[in-house]
Amino acid sequence: MDKLKASLDEAPIIDKDGYSYLVHPISNGVPMLDPELLREVVVGIIRTADLDVDKIVAPEAMGIHIATAVSLQTDLPLVVVRKRPYGLEDEFALHKSTGYSESEMYLNDIDEGDRLLILDDLISTGGTMAAICDALDEIGAEIADIVVVFRKVGENALEDSDHEVKSLLDISVDEDSVTIH
Repeated sequence: MDKLKASLDEAPIIDKDGYSYLVHPISNGVPMLDPELLREVVVGIIRTADLDVDKIVAPEAMGIHIATAVSLQTDLPLVVVRKRPYGLEDEFALHKSTGYSESEMYLNDIDEGDRLLILDDLISTGGTMAAICDALDEIGAEIADIVVVFRKVGENALEDSDHEVKSLLDISVDEDSVTIH
C-alpha cells in the first residue's frame, strides 16, 4: 500500500461548510487517477476480500471504477447501486442518509440467497453502506464481505450492525492533513 499511503500526502483537503473533505483520486477522480495506484488498490482488495461470492455490489459513483477493476480481475459480475430509477421489474429502492446528504438509491439483479461482496471507496458516516446493507438484508441476500479503500475513524452507522467493514487504510482527516491509523 505504499502508493496509496503516499497519495494521501499529496491529496488536497478542502473545507465544505466546516467539514474537512479529502479530495483524492480514488474517492473523487481528481487529481487524475494513476493506473499504478488503482492496480495497487485492486490487488489489496483481492488479497483482503472474501471472493467466494456470486456478485460484487458497488454504489454509484466512486465505487464503480474500483469494483469494475476487481470484476475484471476476478470474473465476478458487478451490480451498481444507482442514483436514478429506471422502473425495471425487479428494481429495489432504498433511502440513504449521510452526514451531508439524503437521497434515494436503486438496485436490480439481486436475488434472495445471492452471496455478495460490497466494495466502495470510502466509509465515513456509514449512512450509504448501512442503507445498502439494510436493502440487501431485506431482499434476503447474504453479505459475505464488505471492503472499502478508506475508512474514516470515528462513529459510523454500521457500528451496531452485524456487518463488518474491512478497509485497506483507516484514516482521519483534519484541515491540514490525513493521518493513517
